[in-house]
Amino acid sequence: MNEISSLTSRIAGWTVGGVLAALFAVSTAWAETLTVYTAVEAEDLKKYAARFNEDYPDIQIKWVRDSTGIVTAKLLAEKDNPKADVIWGLAATSLLLMKKEGMLHPYAPVGLEKLDPKFKDKGSAPYWTGMDAWVAAICYNTVEAKKHGLTPPRSWKDLTNVQYKGHVAMPNPNSSGTGFLDVSSWLQMFGENDGWAFMDNLHKNINHYTHSGSKPCKQAARGEVAIGVSFAFRGAKSKAQGAPLEIIIPSEGIGWDMEATAIVKGTKNLKAAQKLVDWSVTEKANKMYNEGYAVIAIPELAKEVKYFPPGIIEAMINNNFEWAAENRKRILKEWQRRYDSKSEPKS
Repeated sequence: MNEISSLTSRIAGWTVGGVLAALFAVSTAWAETLTVYTAVEAEDLKKYAARFNEDYPDIQIKWVRDSTGIVTAKLLAEKDNPKADVIWGLAATSLLLMKKEGMLHPYAPVGLEKLDPKFKDKGSAPYWTGMDAWVAAICYNTVEAKKHGLTPPRSWKDLTNVQYKGHVAMPNPNSSGTGFLDVSSWLQMFGENDGWAFMDNLHKNINHYTHSGSKPCKQAARGEVAIGVSFAFRGAKSKAQGAPLEIIIPSEGIGWDMEATAIVKGTKNLKAAQKLVDWSVTEKANKMYNEGYAVIAIPELAKEVKYFPPGIIEAMINNNFEWAAENRKRILKEWQRRYDSKSEPKS
């Protein structure tokens, strides 16, 4: 009798398991899939999708991720045959360019009124909404610097000092949004003539240009270079992991850009795309962004982020995003002509 009971139990268990598997297969088959282009740090994508799926389990995200410049170029190349449904986490300057090209679908997400006005496109039906701001910073490896007898830079112009020759890495602005916000902000802060003159002198000290905005800071954290021109979020994250970094906010001010969200015009999954954009401006989403970024679209929710240096908001320049977007192609072409000889090979 015990053997019969045991067998019956196993069959029943298998049947329940089979039913659950079948139900999961059916639910997966019915789930909508959104192709989402992003430049969000790769290690955060799993978290972003999981938090979204807590509220929308029936919408699956298929990520297409790369550095800002590469994602921007890909979207522009696909203008007449778009592959993405949503852009979630790309520079606002890139989205302004796409808006001008007629590539975005206007949409006012639920909760739009809660956002800081700087974090939304103008108009009753905005073409993009901001998530958080990432800001320029210098990642300075104190151990590596001591080996070479370096003193910490306190301004951008300090980086042109001969003591730093061969010890600096920064992002290529053609590939990296961080690189572009650096270059465009220097041109705004110093004026075009003095901005290019500054970059000419900086170039003499550059060891190499990377194709990722976070890579110079990661390299500084590992001691591969003493100084990485990067962004504060990456520096704080590396410092939290034990890297001997000082995160420096240069005295002249810092460039910044917003990670922003938009619906791609022509998507065949418009309702699901709108749900994702609605979710991207919620308090829950903003609290998630604040886990890594000190400046978020709903400022009253922002809490201090560990290892971020003080004075970031005060140091953020009055960035002219429209000017940066309109002049992007010209700036990148000139930068390429002057400095690309020191860029790392593209992988």
